[in-house]
Amino acid sequence: MNDTAEILGILGPALIAGLLVTATLVPFGFEVLKRGIVFIDLAVAQIAGVGVILADFLGWEPQGVAVQVSALAAALSTAFLLTWTEKRWPEVQEAIIGVVFVLGASGAVLILASNPHGGEHLKDLLVGQILWVSPARLPLQALIYAAILALWFGLGARLGRIGFYALFACAVTFSVQLVGLYLVFASLVVPALATYYATRRRLLKAYAVGLLGYALGLLGSLWLDLPSGAMIVWTMVLAAVLVSGLGRRSVQ
Repeated sequence: MNDTAEILGILGPALIAGLLVTATLVPFGFEVLKRGIVFIDLAVAQIAGVGVILADFLGWEPQGVAVQVSALAAALSTAFLLTWTEKRWPEVQEAIIGVVFVLGASGAVLILASNPHGGEHLKDLLVGQILWVSPARLPLQALIYAAILALWFGLGARLGRIGFYALFACAVTFSVQLVGLYLVFASLVVPALATYYATRRRLLKAYAVGLLGYALGLLGSLWLDLPSGAMIVWTMVLAAVLVSGLGRRSVQ
């Protein structure tokens, strides 16, 4: 009984965190695929991570407000930059996004070069620590995500280019600190890609992919004693293949 309660105490908050991230990022994933800027979340998330790493380098409290502000400021600056480049050079926007990503990644390496724990910091940024999500943190995260979704579904196209990038930057910034960059990318792209050709209930099917990915991935990581973040990515892709296959079969 105690073992079961301990397992639920770990997996429960992790699953809730994953579902919050999925619920928020899936609608943005639809828009990202439509705009043809798939790697934008990697670029924005990487720069937001640089903001976190820089705040840590300056000695700020890891979970303090200053770190959140630093990450969000970095992400929003990137969002506004990409807004300008999309308007100025739309034909090479994807290449510019790639350059921003590699600058952020190499910048993080440079900042952490003298840190003896630099490798662990980079690993946490990429893979995340979803199993160690604090339950006390989730209510505030849920409120933030609810506000983001309310703005997205309430305003939609009226947000414009700047509004989209700014709101997207906020969603990615809070998500990457919760689950890591790999899971942010998977949650954004995989469900949207799996349902790209869906003509009915696309949002519901995309959410199903995310739910299956996080739930089965967490259980699989526990059962096989494997890293949870990587396991969730693999199970989410398998769930995407399953949902996509079932969707095409129903059409036929």
